[in-house]
Amino acid sequence: MSRTRVRPEDLFCARCHRAVRLGAAHWPEGYLCSACYDHALETYGQCVGCGVDRLTPGIAPDGGRWCTNCAGGLGEFHCERCGREARRYLLGVCGNCVLAERLEGLLDDGAGRVRPELVPFFDEVRSVPRPKATLTWVGKPHVQKILRALACGEVPLTHEGLSTLSPWRSVAHIRDLLMHTGVLPHRDRHLLLFERRLPEWLDTIEDVDHRQLLNRFATWHLLRKLRATAAKRPLGPGAVRSARTQLIQAAAFLTWLAERDRAVGECTQADLDAWFAQDATARRVVQVFLRWSLNHQVMPRLKVPTIRTENPAPISQHHRIALIRKIMTSDDLPLMERIAAALILLYAQPVRRLVRLTVHDVQHDGDQVALLLGNPATPVPEPFAELLLGYIRDGRPNRPGGTLPASDLLFPGRRAGQPMDPATLGRRLTAAGIPTLHGRTATLRQLVLQAPPSVVAGMLGYHTVHTEAVAAQAGGTWKKYAPGDHTR
Repeated sequence: MSRTRVRPEDLFCARCHRAVRLGAAHWPEGYLCSACYDHALETYGQCVGCGVDRLTPGIAPDGGRWCTNCAGGLGEFHCERCGREARRYLLGVCGNCVLAERLEGLLDDGAGRVRPELVPFFDEVRSVPRPKATLTWVGKPHVQKILRALACGEVPLTHEGLSTLSPWRSVAHIRDLLMHTGVLPHRDRHLLLFERRLPEWLDTIEDVDHRQLLNRFATWHLLRKLRATAAKRPLGPGAVRSARTQLIQAAAFLTWLAERDRAVGECTQADLDAWFAQDATARRVVQVFLRWSLNHQVMPRLKVPTIRTENPAPISQHHRIALIRKIMTSDDLPLMERIAAALILLYAQPVRRLVRLTVHDVQHDGDQVALLLGNPATPVPEPFAELLLGYIRDGRPNRPGGTLPASDLLFPGRRAGQPMDPATLGRRLTAAGIPTLHGRTATLRQLVLQAPPSVVAGMLGYHTVHTEAVAAQAGGTWKKYAPGDHTR
């Protein structure tokens, strides 16, 4: 009996055509790499062969999905413990059952049960649709340490208790899951991270007087402002980044003064002018600290230089129309970038507002699609309507997987219940050739020329004062129309 020898050049994935190692899964269609194998066993839907809604790992000749029966020769994937059809990880047991068993051990409160307060967290994590990444995450020693500390009561099950644990990135991820499942009350994650890292940063300031002054500035101005904003709406990463930059610049200014043998209370107008003369644009963020110091008699009464910045010039209307045509017709751009770009170039939405939109803000009634950006809802024309509905149906990134539960956000991020970082989305749009700020400016100018500024403000979620100012700059004439019926 002869044995057929597999040549290295024959070892490639039948689906993605990447090279695979010896021992890779071999189905009737050929070898499958680990990524395609995992994706196949995480795909559920209606089989095009028998019409049953179940696991569909096979691919039909027409590109549809086949169940294991219709595909044939794929193997047996029913869990011997729960009966669910999925990839089996251990002795015929699916990943969710293995995950539940490991979580039960980690979240045991010492009485042979999951700590009652953590049961919602346990139920959410063990039922993730793609358990492979979660099993890897739960297997990390530092994650196990955090979960055991919470289960055994080594630290209080509060935000303050969590802040005593490390590493902070894993703690932040677990905190997001706990808030998403209702175990902990909701608090702004960016504010919590700023509060956690502030004492650590202050400890790096060697000068005691500088440290005390910066602590006062951070506590009574920056934190107070951040907390007030967080009480009204979620903080974006930009707000915390700005506060951190103001602190760093304030520390740099105090150090610079000390090098000139000056205390902050001895600062002169010549010192301020010399500071801004070196690099006024980069150093302008210290103006907040300087004005706070002046108002609280920390510094003498001096004049802080005013550094003005001009609004960016918008792109031309011709360029805007060309970009809209490109994102509507080009399949080379990723779908997420096309949707975000359309929301900017059609509705003048800033990136920080885009990431807060949910699927419920897209209203679909029959053939009519509308966006709930303000009041009333804004119509969505074709072909963007079809593109948007397709994106919501099966194109959103970071859909449930790993330790991420289901999200209603239009642009979900990598943390439970959190949107994508606006800076991340902005960079992706820039890489795709979409000018976010200049494009939004051009769109808003064009819209206020076509309709009354107050109407545009209501439908797009802008303030009327802002849209009227833009209309005046663009040469709009809506205010010059006399009231009354102009159809007669």
